[in-house]
Amino acid sequence: MNIKKAQQGFTLIELMIVIAIVGILAAIALPAYQDYTVRAKMSEVIATVAEAKTTIAEFAANKGSMPENASEAGINTASNGNFVTSADFTGAAGVGTYTVTASDATELQDAGGMTIELIGTINSTTRVVTWVCGPSTGSTDQSKYLPSSCRGA
Repeated sequence: MNIKKAQQGFTLIELMIVIAIVGILAAIALPAYQDYTVRAKMSEVIATVAEAKTTIAEFAANKGSMPENASEAGINTASNGNFVTSADFTGAAGVGTYTVTASDATELQDAGGMTIELIGTINSTTRVVTWVCGPSTGSTDQSKYLPSSCRGA
């Protein structure tokens, strides 16, 4: 009589291979997830930039020129969030620069203290503002924490 023996489980080598694969996947996924969480927190800084972009564009469309400072443009430069330290606007001769600095919060890791510049140039004929957003000089190594639309152009 031929009796078949049922398989009783995984061998030690099979279990070691599975553990090694899980370890490799965790080693790859953890840094990517950390960058993702920092980018999500930087969205507060980007929202501050976008708010100013709209306000400045409306001013330029109505007046035909760039505002000279934040108060003329009607921009709130007070820090209104957890991750924005400062914001300021300067404008002259059809070009305006809005600068926002991220806080040094530990949640922002390498992006802490990063300065983002939004530079707008007005077309005097059409009153349309063309924008370039990106990290200021010295912050370019941190641009991976910004959306692709704000990495300079």
